[in-house]
Amino acid sequence: MDRLAPPPGDLLAIGVEVAREAAATAYRMRAEGVSVAATKSTVTDVVTAADRAVERQVLDALHQLRPGDAVLGEEYGTGDTGPVEPGGVRWIVDPIDGTVNYLYGLPYSAVSLAAEVNGVVVAGVVRNVSTGEEWTATAGGGAWRDGVRLRCSGETDLGQALVGTGFGYDAGRRAHQARVVAGLIAHVRDIRRLGAAALDLCLVAEGRLDAYFEKGLAAWDLAAGGLVAAEAGVLVTGLDGRPPGPDLVLAAPPALFAPLHDRLAALDAAGGP
Repeated sequence: MDRLAPPPGDLLAIGVEVAREAAATAYRMRAEGVSVAATKSTVTDVVTAADRAVERQVLDALHQLRPGDAVLGEEYGTGDTGPVEPGGVRWIVDPIDGTVNYLYGLPYSAVSLAAEVNGVVVAGVVRNVSTGEEWTATAGGGAWRDGVRLRCSGETDLGQALVGTGFGYDAGRRAHQARVVAGLIAHVRDIRRLGAAALDLCLVAEGRLDAYFEKGLAAWDLAAGGLVAAEAGVLVTGLDGRPPGPDLVLAAPPALFAPLHDRLAALDAAGGP
């Protein structure tokens, strides 16, 4: 039997409660000192004890509040949850997006939590661990920060656009991404690499970045921040009509989308390792 998911606003309320508590734990653990617990794809792709502790806290909280929901997390995968039933809810969590920033004490890391129903993200929250800034969105309900509805940049000239991006951990991928940046930088105002995809997407949502692109994002990097951006009027896609995903995520206002898309396609931004 199909399950009936709650309205997006109800899911968002749960997500905000859980994300705030998780961000408080991450903040406390950073103040107490943090060290590398493990590495993933390369020796520079680190996992801290806080990543694992925060994700476990989120999993436990969701189990208490929404027993039976599925969860996909960066550190524990599907954890102890089963497959998603038709009409059921799957939560997508990045316990600390921007782990290297977090490790070094740079104030640009976040807890990202989204709720997905039938493969569509319907609610999301991104909370900056250091500053407490919080972005939220529901499908069709707009994107918000501190009670203010967000709208993306109105910039129309790619040459005046401040564009965010990020780099993978594999050396071959980084080399390809560096070539893309080298080919793009003369055609935009400037480029920023801030180190946390969820926050980058939220900054595009409110126009603090004009656009953003990156290859190699996972579902937990994209889910909540992508909804925030889309609900603020940003086009969030891949290249050449493909959906956003590991090959490439491009987030840009309508006026900048075509010129930035075409430039990135010419630079083979979705290619390489």
